[in-house]
Amino acid sequence: MNQGQIVIAGSNGQLGRALRARWPGAAAVDVGELDIGDAAAVEAFAWSGVRVVINAAAYTNVDGAETPEGRAAAWRVNAGAVANLARVAIARGMTLVHVGTDYVFDGSRAPYAEGAGLAPLGAYGASKAAGDVAAGFVPRHYLLRTSWVIGDGRNFVRTMLDLAGRGINPRVVSDQVGRPTFTAELARAIGHLLDTGGSYGTYHVSNGGPAVSWADFAREIYRQAGLATTVTDITTAEYQAGAAGVAPRPRDSRFDLARIRSAGFEPRDWRQALAEYLAAR
Repeated sequence: MNQGQIVIAGSNGQLGRALRARWPGAAAVDVGELDIGDAAAVEAFAWSGVRVVINAAAYTNVDGAETPEGRAAAWRVNAGAVANLARVAIARGMTLVHVGTDYVFDGSRAPYAEGAGLAPLGAYGASKAAGDVAAGFVPRHYLLRTSWVIGDGRNFVRTMLDLAGRGINPRVVSDQVGRPTFTAELARAIGHLLDTGGSYGTYHVSNGGPAVSWADFAREIYRQAGLATTVTDITTAEYQAGAAGVAPRPRDSRFDLARIRSAGFEPRDWRQALAEYLAAR
């Protein structure tokens, strides 16, 4: 596909940067160039010749979404903006690629296959679930749900390294489990589906390898980075104790990766991806 036929929305975020690296010739837009939460702006955008729009834009402040202002912002970006893109994609016969999240589930029935019922715990998850529904109305759509995203920007790996650099031994939640997803891997999965003409619909995508708790993920970060930083396990309840406005999180975010594997994509082990991420920093 001619890269000029691709539009990347949300191009300045962690995933957006990975998508720009994957498709350097695509039209990369962020809120300054196109506010996808504005239906009139989306309708008026120069869509001529565009075959694929990849939506990497999202409001991801999970705790902030529990505030009145944050809830409104989350619904505008995570739901309303997706509906705006869906309408244009339907009208113009474009393919919509939309990225979802494990937060649309409550964490009680993992590993999650694509057909699992939506059951978000908080405002962020609810707004993302609404976006999933909107994307599903587009005949030519790929919805890729992902978890524990790590890329070029603020993320768990950089937070752990920053704490170690300041001599802090972190206390990290040990009763939430899942698999990290590095943005390069997610971009690779999107590229695979587009390049191979994979069946439209929903795919669950994370890196491969064993599921891990946040605490053990932190330990692996320090082990690979050659740091002697000590990680102390705490429970979710301990983490949330005394903290106001902390949103509920799914305890088990493991995905069933069978469908993306059946499409010919083999997720790379997250530990290998972590080694490459650390080597490139």
